[in-house]
Amino acid sequence: MEYCPTIKNILLLDSEGKRVAVRYYTDDWPTHSAKIAFEKSTFTKTQKSNARTEADISIFDGCIVIYKFIQDLHFYVTGSDNENELILGTVLQGFFDAAAILLRNNVDKRNALENLDLILLCLDEIVDNGIILETDSSVIVGKVASNSLDGGVSLSEQTISQAIATAREHLTRSLLK
Repeated sequence: MEYCPTIKNILLLDSEGKRVAVRYYTDDWPTHSAKIAFEKSTFTKTQKSNARTEADISIFDGCIVIYKFIQDLHFYVTGSDNENELILGTVLQGFFDAAAILLRNNVDKRNALENLDLILLCLDEIVDNGIILETDSSVIVGKVASNSLDGGVSLSEQTISQAIATAREHLTRSLLK
């Protein structure tokens, strides 16, 4: 049987451990409160780390968590305890570098929230249902840029009804392919 590395979740938390952008790809945390508890636990266990110059790794709750911090943002990638740390680290670095490019090297909470549509598109280009799609930051940024240009107007500038219409159009296009 062939082995396909998988990701359990990708977290982007602020300096207080609050959510900025998260994606869960498994049912290991079935409820919203379980997800919040995992995020709080992960943040608490890693906040004293000096993971600013290079990524750090921890093993807890049956998971491998690789993380890196910049300014007031904490980037996390979680895999199962038998996952390859180098692969998880490559996913983390791809997300980290793509976010830096998309945020024009001004990586902080305020800028990330102002460009949340780009961050979420970035996560969608990196992993789908736990399967790693891309780790090269320049390819990720290229796909995010082309996706955000497809709609003409960035997601952050759309009304709710326009955003739903755009999402419906993208879904229809992807189903017809």
